[in-house]
Amino acid sequence: MMKARYVLAALALGSALAPAHADGISDRTMALAGAWAQVKYGTPAAAQTDAMAKLKGQADALVAASPNRAEPLIWDGIVTSTLAGLKGGMGGLSLAKEAKSLLEKAEKIDGNALGGSAHTSLGALYYQVPGWPIGFGSSDKARAELLAGLKANPQGIDSNYFWGDFLFHQGQYADAAKALKTALAAPARPGREVADSGRRGEIQKLLGQVNAKLKG
Repeated sequence: MMKARYVLAALALGSALAPAHADGISDRTMALAGAWAQVKYGTPAAAQTDAMAKLKGQADALVAASPNRAEPLIWDGIVTSTLAGLKGGMGGLSLAKEAKSLLEKAEKIDGNALGGSAHTSLGALYYQVPGWPIGFGSSDKARAELLAGLKANPQGIDSNYFWGDFLFHQGQYADAAKALKTALAAPARPGREVADSGRRGEIQKLLGQVNAKLKG
């Protein structure tokens, strides 16, 4: 059986979006990020899968319009991995593999784009997807990618949240609590208010679970 949860968190990743360009790709990337947050945190659960599937079509089109830019690839990977988590099962695994490919392409172009979000997103996939022979999950690869994301964005809300979530699932509760507290203290991201609010809710919920383990 596959785990029902993939990223997604994937992901509302990226401490900031790319600077403006005349081609309009950065504006479209920002719009995609905002739409992702609205679907993830503002859409009823019963409607999320269809809404995220429509958003994936927009993300794919954005990548097609600018295949050599890391930012659209990252957000296509985030949307795709979120959709994978919503679908679950073998269909979800296929989407998770597609997300992995998109994020790997983004890393090759610019591993530091959007605050190292490709690294963080890949790391989240590696620890949330089952391992061989079902999937490509790997704790070692997850750790390496998540640490690369932290190096690129040491105070980021998402880089620290996913690092904390990974450590929680590894049973490293004290270190998880430290990472999650850093995530809660992360600076606000202009234009990302919905994503920040939703992520902080997830962090607080997970921190409660971590603290319960520490007290137990």
